[in-house]
Amino acid sequence: MSAAREEILRRIRDALADVPRDEAPDDVDVPREYEVHDPEATVARFVERLRDYGTVVHEVGADAVSHAVGDACRGRGVARVVVPADLPEAWRPDEVEAVVDQGLDAAQLDDVGAAVTAAALAIAETGTIVLDCGPGQGRRLLSLVPDVHVCIVRAEQVVGGVPAAIRLISAGVRESGRPVTFVSGPSATSDIELSRVEGVHGPRRFDVVLVHA
Repeated sequence: MSAAREEILRRIRDALADVPRDEAPDDVDVPREYEVHDPEATVARFVERLRDYGTVVHEVGADAVSHAVGDACRGRGVARVVVPADLPEAWRPDEVEAVVDQGLDAAQLDDVGAAVTAAALAIAETGTIVLDCGPGQGRRLLSLVPDVHVCIVRAEQVVGGVPAAIRLISAGVRESGRPVTFVSGPSATSDIELSRVEGVHGPRRFDVVLVHA
């Protein structure tokens, strides 16, 4: 047993020395101020965090979403994308073929260049996109299989921190049982030698179209 582990166990034994073995210690009241306090939700912080992760951010007005999505696709060399059936027409890319997902399998999704989806929420403090398979987001598979993910986020969807996001989506997720995915930049991992590999767990390229009202 390591010295550090033995020290941790010793402290636990000392703390419980006066507790009878057949009695469980009382619950400890842990302050939960973080549940009601969030960092200030700023779009600027959100954009900064996204770019730190290597995400390309396109900031546009509500009337330029289609063109921005098209630019994002063309910038990635993509000519064919998959979109959820309920993605608004005004958000579908211009001059790029859009295939509506109607149960495409993984191999078919891998053949398209990108997926274009909406988002449930975005978190400023961590630069995270939250997907809950709600309106405009489609199946979870769309955000995992294609090599490029272009995600459309409205500026008013940006919240300050993770607790705020959990509070907003928790009730709906419990009721629906839908999976939730947190995306912070392009998929990447490192091996034991810290060699960075992209695309192991999802898209290698991630673009966010941030829509200002």
